[in-house]
Order: sequence, then C-alpha cells, then structure tokens
Amino acid sequence: MKTEALDPRYRDLDRWPTELAVEAMLEGQMAAIAAIQSQTRAIAHAAEAAAARLDDAGRLVFVGAGTSGRLAVQDGAELHPTFGWPMDRLVFLMAGGSGALTEAYEGAEDDAAAARDEIGAARVGPSDVVIGVAASGRTPYTLAALEGARAAGALTIAIANNAGSALLDAAEHPICAVTGSEVLAGSTRMKAGTAQKAILNMLSTAIMLRRGLVYDGRMVAMRISNAKLLQRGRTMVAEISGVDAETAARALDVAQNDIRLGVLVALGRSLADARVRLDTSGGDLRRALAGMKARD
Repeated sequence: MKTEALDPRYRDLDRWPTELAVEAMLEGQMAAIAAIQSQTRAIAHAAEAAAARLDDAGRLVFVGAGTSGRLAVQDGAELHPTFGWPMDRLVFLMAGGSGALTEAYEGAEDDAAAARDEIGAARVGPSDVVIGVAASGRTPYTLAALEGARAAGALTIAIANNAGSALLDAAEHPICAVTGSEVLAGSTRMKAGTAQKAILNMLSTAIMLRRGLVYDGRMVAMRISNAKLLQRGRTMVAEISGVDAETAARALDVAQNDIRLGVLVALGRSLADARVRLDTSGGDLRRALAGMKARD
C-alpha cells in the first residue's frame, strides 16, 4: 500500500534540523489537499445522492477504525451544533467502541464480525447513508460494515487513500484521494488523515447544503448554546429579514432561539404560523420565504 510505504527522501528525517522536518511535513499536508482535486465531482455526486436518500427520517452512519474512525466521528459530531442535524439521526460505529476514540484497541479493526453485528443492531436500512473511512481501503471492520449496510439497502460512501482498494469497490460512491507515502512511514494520521478530514468536511457540508440547512451562506439551522452564538443568531435574523437589531433579538427570543423561525417571526408571522411554514418546507428557509412571497 502506498500510504504505508517508506519514502526514501525522509529516511533520515530524525537527523534533520527540526525546522526542515516541519517544512517537509507541511509540504506533505499541502500535497494531501491537492490530492482531493480530482475527487470534487465524486464528492458532489455522493452528497446529492445522500441528501436525497435521507428524506425525513434517514440517518447518517459514520464507520471507521483508528485515526480514520476518529476523524469520521469528529465530523459527524459537529453536524448537530452547526447544522441542527438531529442527534437521533446520527450513528457512530467505531471499531472497539466509543472507548477507542481516546485509546487504541488492538485487533478491533480486524473484527469484521463485530462490524456486521453493529450494522444489524443499529437496524441500518434503505433510508440510511453509511460513510466508511479507511486510509488503506481494506480495513476488515470498515469493509464488513459497508458491505453489510449495502446489503441492507443503505446508500454507501467510501473514503480511502489507495486506489483500487476493496472498500472503494464495495461502495456505491467511492471517493479516493491518493496521498502516497507519508513523511513518516505508516503514519496515516498525517497526509491521509488530512485528506480524509477535508473530504469529510466537504461531503457533510454539501449534504447539509442540499438538505436546505444553509441560507445565503449562513448556517441558519445551527444550535444556539452560548452568548457568542446568540449574538451571531440575532445578526443573522436581522440581516436576512432586514429588521433592526432590537426587533431581531425579540423575534429570536419568541422563536426560542431557532434562527429560521426567528426570521419568519421578524417578518410578521406568528410563531405557530412560522412553524407550519417551515415544517411544510422541510426546514428549508429559502423555500419557506419563497412560499410566503407567493402567497402574499
């Protein structure tokens, strides 16, 4: 596997001056991002298919082992606070269980039977989207989970760093960033991990875009959980609805800190009416606003 091969250029890395070693690492990180360029179409197609499949009840299921699994869980965990994606519509399958997020569990990534059992226990089905991540593209746990999910009718997306790997063949939507040898042989937490993190970010954000959870470049479905986010929410309501700051603050308060509802309330709708309009628009603020204009 190219991701675990020794690059002769860095054979004496431990003897280099620290600054030169860090520069070499940075070059590797930049190369990792460049490796994604050829995959933008694949990412977009996967996001569109995922957004359509999720409908009103489908779940996003993130699967991985080791570094890849931790990156997948991190990306998925951010979807609730940033896009308001319901926690009950997120599933995390990490080889070795949640404890493996902070501590390595030897042999967990080889346990294909556990992966199949966990896919079954989670009742993964046709409305779900399963995203499997593995630098090698052949991790038994991740591969078995993806195969089990596909057999159950779920939409499957694979992210790997070795072309022609089994994980990519097992998924309906393969995404492969060929990052090659690492500065430190076998340390796929570096170049491969960087590429995986960027792909996951783009993929999940694009899914949220197509789900209508973004309006005018703003995360209008984000959860307001502190003073900073409250101010950000008030600013969004003011800018989108065109009202002053005080009116926006009152509207957001009436809307119980739901930015999309706050916009509709600021535009003169009652909270009950705003809820109906947003619900019938599938949570898409743009559609809700368009519906208001059409009726008015």
